[in-house]
Amino acid sequence: MNVLVVLSAILFILMVLIGGRKGLRSFISLFLNFAVLILTVFFLLDPAMNPIILILIACAIISCINLFYINEVNSKTKTAFLSTVITIVFLVLLIYIMTDKLMIQGFSEEQVEELSTLFSLYIGLDFVKIAAAMIIVSTIGAITDVAISITSPMQEIFDQNPGITKKDLFISGIRIGRDILGSNTNTLFFAFFGGYLALLLWVKDMEYSIGEIANSKIFTSELLIILSAGIGIAMIIPIASWINSYYLVKKREQDALQDE
Repeated sequence: MNVLVVLSAILFILMVLIGGRKGLRSFISLFLNFAVLILTVFFLLDPAMNPIILILIACAIISCINLFYINEVNSKTKTAFLSTVITIVFLVLLIYIMTDKLMIQGFSEEQVEELSTLFSLYIGLDFVKIAAAMIIVSTIGAITDVAISITSPMQEIFDQNPGITKKDLFISGIRIGRDILGSNTNTLFFAFFGGYLALLLWVKDMEYSIGEIANSKIFTSELLIILSAGIGIAMIIPIASWINSYYLVKKREQDALQDE
């Protein structure tokens, strides 16, 4: 039996046993997200399509899958989705400008040497927008994860203490976010280091200088992904905390008026 099939089966069994119905939805969402990304890639092959607009639509669909399909439609997922949208909108401009300034678009020297012998590199696509789109889609998972990780415990705090003020609820969200911030940022760093460990060893054997490594497209692009995702995580903490505290307190006030 194929090793990937065995690993997928183990993952499926563990997610269902531990997560139950939500675990099953989480497993299915992996394939749904994969299908969205593959479909997006096909559309990206059309030079007339704007990669950034297309990726934003794909990110919105992925966010809906990760939030509404897995956790159902409720106040937690609604505020998490709104927080994700606002954060991504802020990040898009920053990512596009940084991608253009750092000139990481296109293929690196290591990639061109292999690709140019088999494929034509003149494919008529805007590689600045392609690079920006790649970074945007790389950050969406971390941002939605942090959003729901903040709104969900805030809901529990509100349910246990219905009379809590908006300010105290907001501060609680910030405190929750502080604990998440460090662990998620480190997760991004180790994911980069683990994924590119073989490349780093190869670069060491080629006796690249520190300056050559720091200015290489591969290293710079991955570092930009980590920094962009870290900025997104840091931004969404106060955004999600404020939106959720505002929504919950406002809903409490409206319910009190209706009871009167």
